[in-house]
Amino acid sequence: MYSFMAGGLFCASVGNILLVVCTATDYWVQYRIQGALAHQGLWRYCLAGKCYMQMENIAFWNATRAFMILSALSCFAGIITGILSFAHRSTFKKFNRSFAAGIMFFVSTLFVLLAMAVYTGVTVNFLGKRFGDWRFSWSYILSWVALLMTFFAGMFYMCAYRMHGCQGVAETR
Repeated sequence: MYSFMAGGLFCASVGNILLVVCTATDYWVQYRIQGALAHQGLWRYCLAGKCYMQMENIAFWNATRAFMILSALSCFAGIITGILSFAHRSTFKKFNRSFAAGIMFFVSTLFVLLAMAVYTGVTVNFLGKRFGDWRFSWSYILSWVALLMTFFAGMFYMCAYRMHGCQGVAETR
């Protein structure tokens, strides 16, 4: 049980770091505009070595930002709950912290998936038609890796919950 929880905690910690890094950096997309290399993230865009804040209030950027922030927060809450699940004392008889941590990691995974779906759909339709030479960059790829890490963290904690439940059944016999 503890090995599943430790594995889940490792995956969640790496996933949370990746979520913060990919949300804060501005290498989601790279493209060429009038021969100059440009890149943009959720907060800034850079042209010819100069970076500018994205002042436009475009709905898909706002949705992606919100979902990424919510994902990082729910992953952090899952990490705290996961750490607390190592202590067996609980004030509630029916409340299992490893189950709650697993649910928080799955919620984080859902938020990343929503953010990536919104961003991918709009970017492919918009940049694909506007620019011929563009590609997703490393911040975007880190987001997909963070999605996998939070998903596996949830799976590890659900396995720990199942093992704890099976041990409880074996002890009552």
